Amino acid sequence: MTGRSTSAIRYYEQVGLLPEPVRVGGRRRYDPATVRTLAVIETGQRAGLALDEIKVLLAASPGDAAAIERLRQVASRKLPEVVALIERSELVRGWLELAARCECPDLDHCPLFDDPALPGGSGAKRPPARAGLSAARPRWTGDSAGPILSHA
Repeated sequence: MTGRSTSAIRYYEQVGLLPEPVRVGGRRRYDPATVRTLAVIETGQRAGLALDEIKVLLAASPGDAAAIERLRQVASRKLPEVVALIERSELVRGWLELAARCECPDLDHCPLFDDPALPGGSGAKRPPARAGLSAARPRWTGDSAGPILSHA
């Protein structure tokens, strides 16, 4: 009915996201509130929330108006993480698009590796690119907002 595997549902019970269900004839029986809770869990996970963050949302009692404020707080904390992830992904995509069009003879001559501006880089600068490279080679530029991949 919910599309969730039984192992996932049992895990949610184990970690306290779902209450222990009533058993009839040895089989678990769930009420409509549990189906709604599973929908909240699934939506929260798709939105990038960790189970601990979802647990905070589910701690509300029915009709608890403060639950919406907790949702806002969780979203406000999570939003900067997602914005940073999107920025990193766009930076990586740009680099990969340039790499896919690279016509350098080998990695030693490729300016894509001259500046470790990709996230996770060591920050150590390599020697300048060898002279004679095409003027249309990609370069990393940027300001305090972060590096930008462009063709120089």
